[in-house]
Parts: sequence; C-alpha cells; structure tokens
Amino acid sequence: MTMDSTFLDGPAVPGQELVVQRICARVAGPVAGAGVHVAGLPLGGVQVWLDSPGHRWRFYHRMARELRLAGWHTETGPDRLLLLGWSAVCLSHRVRMLGAALTGRLADFDKTAFTAVMVATRLCHEGFPAAEVPAEVEAHCADELRWPARLADLDGLERRSSLEPMRLRLAQVAGLEAKVGRRCGEHLALASKVARMVAGGAGPAHRRAAGPRAGLTERMVCVSVPNVAESDVTGSAVTAR
Repeated sequence: MTMDSTFLDGPAVPGQELVVQRICARVAGPVAGAGVHVAGLPLGGVQVWLDSPGHRWRFYHRMARELRLAGWHTETGPDRLLLLGWSAVCLSHRVRMLGAALTGRLADFDKTAFTAVMVATRLCHEGFPAAEVPAEVEAHCADELRWPARLADLDGLERRSSLEPMRLRLAQVAGLEAKVGRRCGEHLALASKVARMVAGGAGPAHRRAAGPRAGLTERMVCVSVPNVAESDVTGSAVTAR
C-alpha cells in the first residue's frame, strides 16, 4: 500500500484523533465503545486500544475494516491498532464503495419508503407517541442506510497530503461523499414525510427537501397508508376508515 509520509514525519492532522475515536466507538458499540482510547504517535499517525481484553482482537479487526473504508492504512497488533496514514489502495476502495452506494441502495427510494411505512406502523400500534414517530423512523432508516453515520464520523477532519496523486484522490472522495450526503438527506426526508403520513400528520415537517426521485415513491406510499380520522390525529395508533 502507498502511504502519505505527511502523517509519519509531521504533526498530528487536525481532528484526526477525534474522528478515529468516533469511528472506533461506533464500531465497538455499547459493549466496548466507552473503553476506546486514542492517542497520537510521536512521528504522526494514531494508536487505538481498548480497556477490556475480552474480544479485543475481534473489535480491532472491525475497527480496522471501518478505518480502511475511510481511506487509512492500518496495522493490527496484539494489544493495539495503529493508523499510519492515507492509503491509495484504501482511498480507491472508498471511491468504489461510495459509487456503489449511489447506484445501489441509495438509488432505491422504494425500499426506504416501505421501510418507513412498516416501522412507523409498528410504532403506532405499540403506542409510541405519534409526535415522536417521524424522528424515530428517520433514525431507523439512517442506521439502515449506514452512510449517514459514516459521514458524520468524519466531521471536522482536515484531509490533506503532501503527494499530488493523494490530494487528487482525496478530492475525488470528498466530491463523492458530498453526493452521498445529499442522497442520504433525500432518503431521510422521505422517511420522515412517510412517517408523518402514517402517524396522522403528527410531528414537525422535515426541513430537508426530498429530491425529484422521491416523488413517485411518495405517491406509491400514499396508496398504502390508511387514512386517519381527525379525532385520532393526536393519538398513537393508526385508524383506517
């Protein structure tokens, strides 16, 4: 793998340790997320280690996989994980994955719409407060899409390189991430709108505007969402006429 020497012989990149902390804590989950520690290396790069020795190897490999997806070269040791700089191979892989997301899952608005219908309907039947249904459905769809969390993890990271080819690759990644972020916003706006329909119009309107691809899907969902009596708009269950 090709690594950028900027990380190995220069100061720490602004925001890098915090971003690595967020990624590793998310991957570790509630089981070990609180025990994730991150520190810079003397010549650049980052080291990650866990407090708990239980399943440490498994967590390190999961973290390394997610960090490589972000574009970094990693090395996994017996007691810690090392992040050593940008990798041309890993950045190329990220480009492929972002492109695949745009043409794959993020192109399927129908799946998001019907997932929102099912989740919102279940929540309403379980007595979940109608006003909170849209936010809960949106969170569920964000988890299912996966990319909203991945992009949020990178917030505040200054990505730079001393090598021109690496800078071009980083710029390509940033452009694709912007497209993925906008597409995710369209999906979440659709999920929120569908959830409000299922819950009887409760909850504040979503501020993100859904893209043109979502229009047909919304009309399809309207056919499958039962009407709600006015007296039940503030209730927690959907009542069909």
